[in-house]
Amino acid sequence: MSLAHPAAARRALPLRVGTRASPLALWQTRDFLARITRFCPVLRDANAFEEQRIETSGDKIQDRLLAEIGGKGLFAKEIHEALLDRRVDFAVHSLKDLETEMPPGIVLACTLKREDARDCLLPGPALPAADPADPFAALPQGAVIGTSSVRRQSQLLHRRPDLNVVMFRGNVQTRLRKLAEGEAAATLLALAGLRRMELDPPGSVAIDAEIMVPAAGQGIVGVTVRADDTELHELLAAIEDPEARAVSSAERALLAALDGSCRTPIGGHARLMDNGRLRLTGLVARADGSFLLRRTEEGDAADAIRLGDALGQALRRDSPADLFA
Repeated sequence: MSLAHPAAARRALPLRVGTRASPLALWQTRDFLARITRFCPVLRDANAFEEQRIETSGDKIQDRLLAEIGGKGLFAKEIHEALLDRRVDFAVHSLKDLETEMPPGIVLACTLKREDARDCLLPGPALPAADPADPFAALPQGAVIGTSSVRRQSQLLHRRPDLNVVMFRGNVQTRLRKLAEGEAAATLLALAGLRRMELDPPGSVAIDAEIMVPAAGQGIVGVTVRADDTELHELLAAIEDPEARAVSSAERALLAALDGSCRTPIGGHARLMDNGRLRLTGLVARADGSFLLRRTEEGDAADAIRLGDALGQALRRDSPADLFA
């Protein structure tokens, strides 16, 4: 069957889209498909796409921290195996869940417009709403805070070493349920996921990125394909968001230069300013918050990768060597 866009011509239909099965992952996948079909309506009319829900190792193992079982790449491992085996044609991910180095034969072909990159503090029912100017002041002395992110943990404990951080794993709905059931006094989630799921938990407050540096790629959806699939590369290039590509390139270059694992708390947040320059903040810390180094640099958006690499190298040089062991 011949489709209107040349990049989609001569393809066996339906095109299969690999995704995790969580509600947020499915929302992101359907949003991606809506963008493609707006660009090429004949694909919608031809029922050209089919979701392939894939359970990943990160989804299966819920009783341990990601750092203990192989890192955040476990949310993509099985999906990329399906891509290489040609069981799927695209794979849709939260960009922050992708490792900086793609498996051989796979490329990050497209990044979509970023949702708000900030983290969000969600107090449990027993706590008052936090003040956005000082979001952690509302947390009682010694309060139990649930999170599975060493990046969030390190920044929280650096400001409030009295707090007790416990592991919170699961999708957005699972974590909100645990919070409501009193397993923790508060938790932290990505604001992007809450907005995409149209969730506005009582008392929640967005944390300024200067107070808590987000994860590299947070709020951005990335689409991977096989490296040799030039037709799909062309199709995806038409819907890529240039700003998302610039900021994510800087953030991922920072992450690659630091060569951190899930055991190393690393933050990276870039934004395009009104003058077209790129402003990148990077952070590295100890999980217990006893060491934290944050720096900001600016550069041309066209030099996003160089900017990220330079800032990452500077942070690495001025941090204790054992952080990267």
